Amino acid sequence: MAEGLMAHHLERLGLNNHIEVDSCGTGDWHAGELADPRMRSTALKNGIELTHRARQITLQDFDVFDHILVMDHQNLSDVVALNPGMSHKVKLMADWHPGHQNKIVPDPYFGDQKGFDDVFHLLNEITEHIAKDLHQQ
Repeated sequence: MAEGLMAHHLERLGLNNHIEVDSCGTGDWHAGELADPRMRSTALKNGIELTHRARQITLQDFDVFDHILVMDHQNLSDVVALNPGMSHKVKLMADWHPGHQNKIVPDPYFGDQKGFDDVFHLLNEITEHIAKDLHQQ
């Protein structure tokens, strides 16, 4: 969902041809699969179509991307451990949002629809802040 929202905000600002956005996980459990159907449904009812297929982070990602944003502290530790020399590129996604520094983006997977709606709105705010910040750089 974060990738879809980020792409949406970058397109609104005319940055979609200048900034590459991709999504990945720390594990390969769902590699090749679409996002959870509830996540796709939540995004679609808000005008965002999620078509990305899951993949696992690679060492090459540290060379390709300027920023590697993670959802929680465990992912932060896991990603930094992959390439400690590039830890400056890894940040909590919520740190880009005023008032959410050092907080996580909750995983709605084991909850109900409200959790997916809440995460959509939180990620929408966060990705809008990121896109605006990147637009000013």
